[in-house]
Amino acid sequence: MTESRQPVITVLTAPGEDAPAGIEAVKARAEVRFAWDEQTLRDTLPGTDVMMVTDFRTEALEAAWPAADCLQWIHATSAGVDALMFPALIKSDVIVTNARGIFDRTIAEYVLCSILMFAKDFPRSIRLQDQHQWQHRDTERAEGKQVLVVGAGSIGRQIGRLVKAIGMHPHGIARTPRKTDPDFEAVHGNDELYDQLRHADFVVIAAPLTPQTEGLFDTRAFAVMKKSARLINIGRGPIVKTGDLVKALDEGEIAGAALDVFEEEPLPSDHPLWERENVIMTAHMAGDFIGWKRALTDQFLENFDRWHQGGELFNLVNKELGYAGDKK
Repeated sequence: MTESRQPVITVLTAPGEDAPAGIEAVKARAEVRFAWDEQTLRDTLPGTDVMMVTDFRTEALEAAWPAADCLQWIHATSAGVDALMFPALIKSDVIVTNARGIFDRTIAEYVLCSILMFAKDFPRSIRLQDQHQWQHRDTERAEGKQVLVVGAGSIGRQIGRLVKAIGMHPHGIARTPRKTDPDFEAVHGNDELYDQLRHADFVVIAAPLTPQTEGLFDTRAFAVMKKSARLINIGRGPIVKTGDLVKALDEGEIAGAALDVFEEEPLPSDHPLWERENVIMTAHMAGDFIGWKRALTDQFLENFDRWHQGGELFNLVNKELGYAGDKK
């Protein structure tokens, strides 16, 4: 930030969403505007230097893009930035950052919980409790099982650390393979995905949604997985072809799935996944902890301080790849 005028921040929320908790802290240093759809964004974008986007599904920015006459930086308050990766923004000089780091640990806790729920057959125990039925069963051991984390970034690393702590064997899939890694027994390249799927007891999707990952888990992927394997998706819904997943579950290609994200959200109430006893589902909340909204604002304000002082921003998104690197 080198201009002497007060910078302008436009906050794009979902319709009906409250203003980000704590955003008033920046009003002494910047003019803050609010938008919630294409029309309000067209009205607020002229003169805007910085955008804070809290609606991770928005299409409004692409539609209103011609009105952005001096935009320098967009911050997404989500780890995934797929909704922002439209051609005009990718080709522009506008910097994009994301919320990398905020949800890593809580998402990893969700994954560990899902693994243990499957291993200890908790979904069935809860159903039996609801029915007031006492039924002793033997359950699985998680220790010694192999976990394949598809997407070995910051969230994937936290998953690797937690599952390793209980004696599991984490392997990763990433764009660039790594011979040694402190959080995984091995990190394999994208081209090794199908080979590694054959060995995994739990497959965790922690990858961003990009043209390369959309529909990655389809009939072919499920066919090579162990019949005893479980799929856990905390990445993005469209990475999994839902119809192919339902078919794989129906035909016993895999043993179960824990799903926090879906191709269609909210999931329709009549969808067949609701009725499956070997499926655990939550409403896109794997990373949301008490106080997460304020934590997102605080992260933005920390980066805004850097920008305002002409410093280097952290969580810079590679717009061609569609995800961020490490915080600097």
